[in-house]
Amino acid sequence: MKRILLHPTYFPNIGHMIALWNAGEITFEIHDHFEKQTYRNRMIFLGAHGRQILSVPVQHAKSLQRRPTHRVKVVNNTDWQRHHWKSLETAYRSSPYFEYYEDDLMPLFGRRFDSLVELNLATIEKIFELLGRPLTWRLTGEYQPQAPQGVIDLRPLVRAKQKHHYIDRLEPYTQVFTDRHPFAPDLSFLDLLFMQGPASVLYLEKHAGLLLK
Repeated sequence: MKRILLHPTYFPNIGHMIALWNAGEITFEIHDHFEKQTYRNRMIFLGAHGRQILSVPVQHAKSLQRRPTHRVKVVNNTDWQRHHWKSLETAYRSSPYFEYYEDDLMPLFGRRFDSLVELNLATIEKIFELLGRPLTWRLTGEYQPQAPQGVIDLRPLVRAKQKHHYIDRLEPYTQVFTDRHPFAPDLSFLDLLFMQGPASVLYLEKHAGLLLK
C-alpha cells in the first residue's frame, strides 16, 4: 500500500491525480506556508490559444508573516467562479464528454467557499465521485520538513513553475485543439476527463509507476 503526502490543489493536474488515484493512503499537507504561483490556487487548461491559467483569488497577508495554507481565505467579491466555468465551457463544449459531466460539475461553481483548502478538497472529491469511487484522506496536524518514514513525499508537485520528472513520460491523448496545438501534458485532470470520460481511470492506472515507485 503506497502512502503519499501532497497538497490539495484546485482541480488537480494529471500528475496529482495519478498519485491520488493509485495511492492506498492519502495525507494532505495544509500546514505549509502558502506560496504564490503554485497549483494551490490555480489550474491550467487548454484553450483555443493554448495553455491558459485559471486562478482562485485569495486574500493577501496583512503583514510580512507567512500564512499556513489552511488559513488562506478565498476572495468572493468578484464573480470568479462564473468566469472559470465559462472559460471551461468555451474550451471544452465540443469535447466528447463535457455534456456528460456538465450537470454534475456546474453546481460546484455556484457554491461559495471561504477557505481555499475547503474548495480544493471539494474539487478533488467531485472528481472521485465522477469516476465512481469515494475519496478518503487525512490532514496534517503540523508541518514537518521531512515526510514520515514510509511515506512518499509529493509536496514538490505543487510548484507550477517547475518541470517535474514525470511530465515527459505522460502518454499523449487526443485533445480538443489537437489540430492547432501540440500535445500539452499535465493539464488539469478536467482536460483528460472531458476527452476520455470513464476511460480516464485506465490512463491514471497505466501511469501509476511514474509517481509511486
